Amino acid sequence: MDLKNFIGGEWVDNNLQTMPIINPATGDQLGTIPLSTKTEIDAAVNAAKKAQKHWALVPAPKRADYLYEIGFKLKEKKEYLAQVLTREMGKVIEEARGEVQEGIDMALYMAGEGRRLFGETTPSELANKFAMSVRAPIGVVGLITPWNFPIAIATWKAFPALVAGNTFVWKPSNETPMMAYELAKIFEEVDLPKGVANIVFGTGPTIGTAMVEHPDIRVISFTGSTATGSKVAELGGKHLKKLSLEMGGKNAVIVMDDADLDLAVEGIVWSAFGTAGQRCTACSRVIVHSSVKKVLEDKLLTAMERITIGDGLDPHVKVGPVINRAALEKINHYVGIGNQEGATLLTGGRILTEAPLDRGFYFEPTVFTDVNADMIIAQEEIFGPVISIIEVANLDEAIAVNNSVRFGLSSSIFSRDVNTIFKAQQLLDTGIVYVNAGTTGAEIHLPFGGTKGTGNGHRDSGQAALDVYTEWKSIYVDYSGTLQRAQIDT
Repeated sequence: MDLKNFIGGEWVDNNLQTMPIINPATGDQLGTIPLSTKTEIDAAVNAAKKAQKHWALVPAPKRADYLYEIGFKLKEKKEYLAQVLTREMGKVIEEARGEVQEGIDMALYMAGEGRRLFGETTPSELANKFAMSVRAPIGVVGLITPWNFPIAIATWKAFPALVAGNTFVWKPSNETPMMAYELAKIFEEVDLPKGVANIVFGTGPTIGTAMVEHPDIRVISFTGSTATGSKVAELGGKHLKKLSLEMGGKNAVIVMDDADLDLAVEGIVWSAFGTAGQRCTACSRVIVHSSVKKVLEDKLLTAMERITIGDGLDPHVKVGPVINRAALEKINHYVGIGNQEGATLLTGGRILTEAPLDRGFYFEPTVFTDVNADMIIAQEEIFGPVISIIEVANLDEAIAVNNSVRFGLSSSIFSRDVNTIFKAQQLLDTGIVYVNAGTTGAEIHLPFGGTKGTGNGHRDSGQAALDVYTEWKSIYVDYSGTLQRAQIDT
């Protein structure tokens, strides 16, 4: 499959250089994508800008009708799309189905917002005067999305932008472009007006930079690494862009002495090793009360013996590959650091090279224990199936350890004590807190995002996402027939 850019409602072939799309489970080539240039970004922005003038005048409930149709199409194609997703990204098929479902849910949820783009009315301080606020679209927005959730995160960004009256230019990840292609085909099938949605493939330094610098892109919504997000923030600030940044995480599961340990182990295994640890919400630290540490470790090791590793298209497989060889090497590098720092390797810690896994990019699920909270492996995002067990003496220490990293996306606590739970949810410095569940599983009608190095205060999902893609406009209607000078004549 040789993909083309989708610009102005057309599939555009500019005879550009290409790069391969690789199945991380098998190493097979699935197709190619074009390596676009600033010229393609300019064309996409021009198309989006022209379309936005008309799209903004379409009543919001009518814009929402397109999202309903997109949602129904996603539902019709759910199994096919899940298969495509697994082939290009590697996550196991049940997770791929769940991700497509997120896209369906987001389409239908944001379609509902077409009748709920509420503003406010408020009394004026002057007689014969009416005051209100409304949401207004911003214009052309730029979407930069990662490979680990190639359709879910894209829909978190694209659908609220569309229902609010914006058009967009989207740069998907080079690792997972096929889901963008499939979504563009759905846009065609529902007759989304040409130019409303535009997709340009290419590298971050070329395409991403061109988007951030383009004067007609008013908003940049980015999900990716903290290092890249910092560069986007710096460049975007220079160009006075509105920026929404969702970046890294170093998420922890806290296990207290009164926890249901079997449930905690289930939550840890799913959070740490689902998607091969390649979620921004993945559990990479387990903060455990000293009195239950040994029992928890034993139960965890027993549970991990049941983990099956392989091609995610096999329904019996629970952990698939990591995305590419660079990811393998990065994870392996951090395991080496953990050994050098003096942490105890309980299990795992190696690249899997036995056939048939040698054809893909597989890392063995890994557990370190006796980890100090200030070790590198307990502070930096590894983005792979590696967890560090940190022992604490009480809840206050557990909260302090949780909050000691520079990220603040997701946290979790297992306890049966209501006082412990309410204290923790108040003091844990993360944008998401789970109680008696792992660190993953966000629902699309709540805000998604975090504190500190995880983001810059904006949120994907939920009504909060509309704040990224709208401006507040205050409107005053004076029907007094005289000039009233606000506070002067009050």
